[in-house]
Amino acid sequence: MLAPETNELLTRTGPGTPMGELFRQYWIPALLAEELAENESPPVRVKLLSERLIAFRDADGRYGLIDEFCAHRGVSLWFGRNEGAGLRCAYHGWKYDVTGQCVEVPSEPEDSRFCSKVKLTSYPLVKVGDILWTYMGDPAKRPDLPEFEFTQVPPEQTYTSKRWQESNWLQALEGGIDSSHVSWLHSAGLKNDPLFKGAKGNDYNMADLKPFFEVVDVDGGLFIGVRRNAEEGHYYWRITPWVLPSFTMVPPRGDHPMHGHLWIPIDDENCWVFTFDYQPVRALTADELQAMKDGHGVHNENIPGTYRPVQNKDNDYLMDREAQKRGETFSGVKGIAIQDSSLQESMGPIVNRNKERLVSADSGIIKARAKLRAAAEALRDEGITPPGVDAAHHRVRSVSIVLPKEASFIESCRDAAAVSPGVRQTSV
Repeated sequence: MLAPETNELLTRTGPGTPMGELFRQYWIPALLAEELAENESPPVRVKLLSERLIAFRDADGRYGLIDEFCAHRGVSLWFGRNEGAGLRCAYHGWKYDVTGQCVEVPSEPEDSRFCSKVKLTSYPLVKVGDILWTYMGDPAKRPDLPEFEFTQVPPEQTYTSKRWQESNWLQALEGGIDSSHVSWLHSAGLKNDPLFKGAKGNDYNMADLKPFFEVVDVDGGLFIGVRRNAEEGHYYWRITPWVLPSFTMVPPRGDHPMHGHLWIPIDDENCWVFTFDYQPVRALTADELQAMKDGHGVHNENIPGTYRPVQNKDNDYLMDREAQKRGETFSGVKGIAIQDSSLQESMGPIVNRNKERLVSADSGIIKARAKLRAAAEALRDEGITPPGVDAAHHRVRSVSIVLPKEASFIESCRDAAAVSPGVRQTSV
């Protein structure tokens, strides 16, 4: 169980909260690059860490992320005209550039300097990979840009999607570092999903339903090792890296693409899930890419024109009780991503962790909570930079491997768990 005050600390991410300030130490995903694909494309509403913002791309291709509301009368700039070097409010024509600086107030005399005194809150917006990232903290402490491997490989080797999840960010993250549910909730996917099926590791997953967890501290977060029985004298290990605050990677299966998530708070009761797949040494095949776009693997199908899943709580995630009874899916919900989000949303917007009863298979979750709490308190009380800010901490990989029983997974997999450009992933 988790004390209510600790749960409050870990789940609240608005301005001025300890966890909100922690998130503001990092570059975090704001939106997909496809959402601002062209110069002067329509502005996009963005809500992050309980702040309402507007993203736009001006005529020169510069990205801006500014306060949603015009300084004049508080009108949403989503209605604004993206023209030339700025975004013009539809109400009275006030215009702002990508830094939030007001550059024109049409009603003022030509020699007026009034607009120079008006500046909206703004944050940098930078394209790395196929994501637009922002940094919402102290500009003097801005870290280096992200270096997660999926953002560094050529475009033909990577694909990213996103979805809106109607739950607090933490219960979503906790699903991302929980390996024990795979053999149950996703058992059908191991057999049938085109981005999962056929791997030898799937057999080990299904044959041993009592995984043993070993969690190791590393500079940027944790390596969560989960072992199952394999051939005689050997264990099958699945190693999940977690980099603070919210980057997780799913251990690979066979030659299928590697994949993972970034879990980003919209507000205290909703989060964005940015989901990536990539191959370190080759282009994604046409079949792999199509499977991702069709919502297979760890992706999902969204309502056209939105990032809300087609399967959502308003339609009970299109649950099929007959498919559940026949064993086609364990929960009756189709798709690995929505199987996760449906159960995480079912906990309520913020789960009451004072009522939970954890077991040994939850050791990764327990340690992650402790590390998050320690990082947030150290930042609040002593100004200590948290783990995961340094781009060197991003150069990690997930691993699946068969090792002799006497072998240490962390010592045996140190090289495999580090990014090595041009080297294939270690996978079973």
